[in-house]
Amino acid sequence: MELRQLTYFEAVARHGGFTRAAERLHVAQSAVSAQVRALEAEVGVALFARTTRRVVLTEAGEVLLHRVRRVLGELDEAREELAGLAAVVSGRVTLGATAVLGTYDLPGALAAFHRRFPGVRLTLRTGLIAELLALLDAGDVDLVVGPVHDDLAPRFVARRLVGEEVVLVVPPGSRLGAGPVRLAEARDEPFVCLPAGSGLRAILDRAAAEAGFAARVPFETHSAASIRELVSAGLGVALLAASAARTPGPPVAVVALDPAPAHPPIGVIHQRDRRPGAAARACRQALIAAAAAERPGTRRRR
Repeated sequence: MELRQLTYFEAVARHGGFTRAAERLHVAQSAVSAQVRALEAEVGVALFARTTRRVVLTEAGEVLLHRVRRVLGELDEAREELAGLAAVVSGRVTLGATAVLGTYDLPGALAAFHRRFPGVRLTLRTGLIAELLALLDAGDVDLVVGPVHDDLAPRFVARRLVGEEVVLVVPPGSRLGAGPVRLAEARDEPFVCLPAGSGLRAILDRAAAEAGFAARVPFETHSAASIRELVSAGLGVALLAASAARTPGPPVAVVALDPAPAHPPIGVIHQRDRRPGAAARACRQALIAAAAAERPGTRRRR
């Protein structure tokens, strides 16, 4: 099927005839008729019932029209977005990001965006996901990059960037260091974690409950880096995203869990009812493109 065939077919259906469709499209009626006939030949069914007085859709035509209008609508939106991106030469984007982003290379993505749109001023704010979503609600950030939890409010729209997994982090020489282990084997250990209300704390509480115990958390802190420091000092064990556990830092043992608790994917989030401006939309597309370029099997363009 060709785009012109779909466009002409939709115009005939919308205007109720070949003559009026041709007038609206500013083409000859014979061209419209020829394209519709070619489309009918390709799909193998009649799309219009033609009489001397009128043209009406057949049942097959009704089915195709629904699909065609959706396709043409998507193309119109794509053209609008691409036109907006082409016009981005200035503006400002304030991005919120959590400290743990899995394997996603946020600095690299932002650097690529800056090279393409040097006139756009970028600002980065970091924090816990709940804090950043509050800033997004208030209009203080345009986009948020962080974990996309199952209970994300419907007022937000998220696009997945990369996946993540949860591991157990223990002090060097711990009896749990051989792995893989079941979380229940750590039930008597003190845990180090982010404060209540954080996504990581919810993962720990849920995983511990499924393992049949309530995690004891005498040490609360506000970053993955400080969790690792406290575990390395022998003050407890912790659940961490694998990417945070395996970055350079104080020595710890990273232990696989069986079964591994679910970790939400990392995504880019914006407000559903407040469409980002042209610069923010361009940034969002750059973040998505950077994630796609890093997926296994995807060839990075130079």
